[in-house]
Formats: sequence, structure tokens, C-alpha cells
Amino acid sequence: MSQNHLPGHRPTTKALVFGSLGVVFGDIGTSPLYSLRECFKGQHGVPPTADNVLGVLSLIVWTLTLIVSLKYLAYVMRADRNGEGGILALLALAVEKLTPGKRRASALLLGVGGAALLFGDGIITPAISVLSAVEGLNVLTPVFRPYIVPITMAILVGLFVVQKAGTEKMGRWFGPVTVLWFVVLALGGLRWIIADPAVLTCVNPMHAVNILLNGGWKAFFVLGGVFLVVTGGEALYADMGHFGARPIRIAWFTVVFPSLFLNYLGQGALLRQNPSLLEDEHFSPFYQLFPQWALIPMVLLAGAATVIASQALITGTYSLTLQAIQLGYLPRLAIRHTSAHTRGQIYIPTINWMLMFACLGLVGSFRSSEALASAYGIAVTLTMIVTTMLFYVAARYQWGWSFLESLPLVGVLLVVELAFFLANATKIFDGGWFPLVVGAALFTIMTTWRTGRRLVAERLELGTLPQEMLVESLQLSERTIRVPGTAVFMASNSGRAPNAIMHNLKHNKVLHERVIFLTIVTDDHPFVAPSKQVELLELAPGFLRMSGHYGFLQEPDVPQLLRRARNHFNFEYNPQEFTFFLGRETIVPSDEPGMAIWRENLFGFLSRIAEPPGSFFRLPEGRVVELGMRIKI
Repeated sequence: MSQNHLPGHRPTTKALVFGSLGVVFGDIGTSPLYSLRECFKGQHGVPPTADNVLGVLSLIVWTLTLIVSLKYLAYVMRADRNGEGGILALLALAVEKLTPGKRRASALLLGVGGAALLFGDGIITPAISVLSAVEGLNVLTPVFRPYIVPITMAILVGLFVVQKAGTEKMGRWFGPVTVLWFVVLALGGLRWIIADPAVLTCVNPMHAVNILLNGGWKAFFVLGGVFLVVTGGEALYADMGHFGARPIRIAWFTVVFPSLFLNYLGQGALLRQNPSLLEDEHFSPFYQLFPQWALIPMVLLAGAATVIASQALITGTYSLTLQAIQLGYLPRLAIRHTSAHTRGQIYIPTINWMLMFACLGLVGSFRSSEALASAYGIAVTLTMIVTTMLFYVAARYQWGWSFLESLPLVGVLLVVELAFFLANATKIFDGGWFPLVVGAALFTIMTTWRTGRRLVAERLELGTLPQEMLVESLQLSERTIRVPGTAVFMASNSGRAPNAIMHNLKHNKVLHERVIFLTIVTDDHPFVAPSKQVELLELAPGFLRMSGHYGFLQEPDVPQLLRRARNHFNFEYNPQEFTFFLGRETIVPSDEPGMAIWRENLFGFLSRIAEPPGSFFRLPEGRVVELGMRIKI
């Protein structure tokens, strides 16, 4: 969920492999810091007997195989929109050929719900990743214990403060650092596997079956800890657009999966030989893999890896926000570009500071990665279930798979993911409620904004005329005074005359010698090529209708659009001769049919905090006229 290069552009293969390791696998790579411990500690943990350890290891290996290797890399990554992945891209693909109706509406609600839950993951991942890495100081000496939380908060504040500088320079270090991280993971585990090679038998799935059948109710709850090893799978899919599917698959099967496999087996071998270590509440099976002299370097390396994981989720949240804004599910927010070379490297101040304060609040409330792990997993589990269901819709209606062709794969994945969800659902009262509350709140905001904008468009349309009818009446009128220059009226509907021109005629009683009705359209594709972004139609002499088409991963730039119109249609654009007219609506909640009053008030609040359209569309300062109107919804 990170940066997206210009369409058709891909970095070199070496840069792809290193970059994908650093960004895509950041979250997955930090899972050894906290996942295995969850299976054996606490009231729901199983005893660390030799058979139980093999059972848990088998569950981990086969979970990585089924969820990451099979589901995401082999199948879901086929579901792309011009090479872009992620749940909103999958949603656009899934509903593309669905006719309006209950089936399409249900798919849209599923996709929006999954996207909302991902925001909760974006809050928890930086908090738990950094906290679990800093807790490695406890292994060195108990002197650091009172300072774990303050150090974690300081790192998080620093991480969010530097976001405005962009990730381009940091990204150069991501690949090499993460390659080193995975090599060290493999070596740390290999040392203990040599001492206890019997752990290699965990590849036999019967060990997983046996612990589930014979381990009692605790074995079922262990699935909540096992699931932590694949929480980065959804981010992996979303980052496909930046790196491409093939380099991600190469990196996973040649470096990441083998390293995680060896590290988890090493932790299992350590527990089989030293089960009494779990009696120490600060015991970390990961850090215990390494000799005493290597602990300080490992804490530093783990800290770097968790920063990379956090960076991936933070930038991913920016990308998800941009997609939601462009698709009409969130209000406009200020977006800053941090790279002149890479399109998707963006910074959204509002989201950045909201994430920072939420992360600090989580760390201050839970105070340990073990406690925070209770809040982790449930939101990602639900998102993965939504991804599986949307993949089924895409397979059936986009690719023409039959029911019998899609049922085996989707059925197996849903059974596995529902089992993980039920296991994680037991954590709801221990902290799992947090991502659900965040997801529910964002789902409410996204659906309210979408519905509110539709209601506003309907109310505005009642008082407007078709553009052709208005132009015809203006041509016949001899009382309309024409003044030099060009007026651009931003219109939400390409066929209707915007309210701004009606108000301008009513109050100013003049019209520019050239009038352009401009509508910005967000297509359900990630990118629209520059040559296809502009549509221009002459309605009558002096009256033009223009449409600007953008993908949901692109940001509109009206001056640039006008320059392209000049290039493609011999259309002159002189910024000093253009005036841009915008309608600015004041939302008035009412008893008219639409939404509940509380949702109408929420929509009004969101409208007030949205970035002004002049800034969002990059209109030149000093050339914008806003005409206000009150809209009852």
C-alpha cells in the first residue's frame, strides 16, 4: 500500500526485488517479534509440550502457505486494475460488469467495509511493531522496563514527524536493511534447528490437525496467535501496483518465506528444549534465538525493520485515503506530493496526525505488545474475508468462472478465514473492539459522505437546466452582456448547467465571451493516460463542454488539463484571462427524505472540514470566484 509509479514505468528488477522486500514485506517480516509467543502464553495459550510446539509450527507453516502463497500470490494478484491491487481496486473490478441492483449494492458495501477496517490496521500496526521491537531491551536488562513505553512513543512521534519529507530517500535503505533482516531471521532460526532437527517434521499437516482435534478449546484459541503471521497479506496485495506481481512472487518464494520458515522453526526448537522460559513474563522467543553479544545489534535491526513495516502501513493508509477520496467515499483532504519522480509518494497531513495520536493512545493504553496483540488481527481477518468474497464476484462475473470452478478455492479460503475470525473474536473484550470501532466509524463516515453527495447532486439538479437549453437561451437573449476573457464553471454533472452560472447571471448579469463547462470524472481505473484525459465539445460559438478523466490513483489538476486541451485541440490557455467559478454549498439538515438527522449533521460537518475545491483542483490563486448556496437535504 504504498507508492505507485507512472503507468507503464517499472524500476529495474534489482530495485524491484529489494524494494518489495522492504515495503511489501515489512509487516510480515516483523511478525516473528510477537506472533509465536501469543500461542503459548496467557489463559488461552497451549502448554509448550513437544507435540503442541510441532502442532503450532505446522499451523503457522500451512497458514503462510494457504493465505499468502496460495490465496494472494497465486490467485488474488490476478485481480488487478491496470496492474494496481488493493481492496478498492478489487472492488472496482468486481462490480464493473454487475448491473445496478442488490447484488452490486451488496458488493459495494462489502468493499467499503473492508477498506474501513484497513484503516484500523493502519493504526495498530505501527504501534505494535515498534513496541514489540523496543521490548527487546527487556532481554538485555530489566533497567529499561520503565522506559519501554516512552521510548516507543518517541520513535513513533519521530516517524510521523518525518513523513512530510517523503519516503524517497528512506526507500533507498529499505531493501538492503530488510534483506539483512530476513537473512538474520533465517540464521537465527537455523542455529536451533540444527540442535533439534525434529521440528522439520512440522511440514506434515497432520501435526496441525492433531493439535486442533486433541488440544481442546485452547487449541482453537491458538489460531488467534497463529493468524498474526499473515496480517501483512492484504498490504502485500495492495503494493502490487508499485512493484508488479512477478518480483513480489520471486522475493516471497526465494527470500521471505524460507526466512520466516526457518525463524519460526528455530523458535519452536528453542521452546521444545527450554519450555520453562515461558515462566518469565518478559520472555521473547525471538530474541532468545540469538547469543548475548548479538542482542543489542538485533534490537537495533528489529527497530529498523519495524520502522519499515510502519512506514509501509502509513503510506498505505495515504494511498487508501486517496482512492477513497477519488471514488467519492471521503471528503477532499489536503494532499502533498513528496516526490517529483514517483506519482504515488504523497503525504496527507490530516491522516498523518490522526494516525500519530491514535498510535500514541494505543501504546499508552495497552503498554505492551502482548496486550496490544489482543486488538490485532480481527480487523485484518474481516478484510481478508471481504477480499475473498470480492475475488469470487470478480471470478464469476469478470472472468466467467462457473460456480463449480470457483467454489473449491473460495470455499476452502472462507472456511480457514472464518475459523481465524472466530478465534480472534474471543479477543473483542480484551482490545479487539478497537479496530472494529474504528472500522464502524469510518464505514459510517464513508457511506454518509457518499449518500450525502448523491442527495446534494439531486437537490442541485432540480434547479438547473440542461447545458444545451441554457446555451440556446443565452444566444437568443440580447440583454446578456459579454465581457472579455474565459470563464470556467466547474460542473458536477457533465450534462447540466452548474448552479454557479445561474447565480452569476442572476447577480452579476454578465457573461464572459468564452464559457467552459468543466466536469472532473473519476474513472474506475487506477490511471487514465494523458492523451485520454481530455474530452472537448463545442456546444455553440463561445460555449464549450469539457470533461477531465482521472483514475482513482490520480489527482485532478485543472490548469494542467487546460494546457493539455490546448495541445490536443488547438485550445489557447492563458491563465491571466481565465476566471474559475465554483459553487460552494452550505448543507442545511431538514426533515426531507434522505438521511437521518444525525447523519445529515455529520455530512454537514464533513463538508465544512473538506479542503476547498479551488485547492483540491489546483486552481490558480486570485482567479477563483466562489458563489455560495444553501442546500437542504
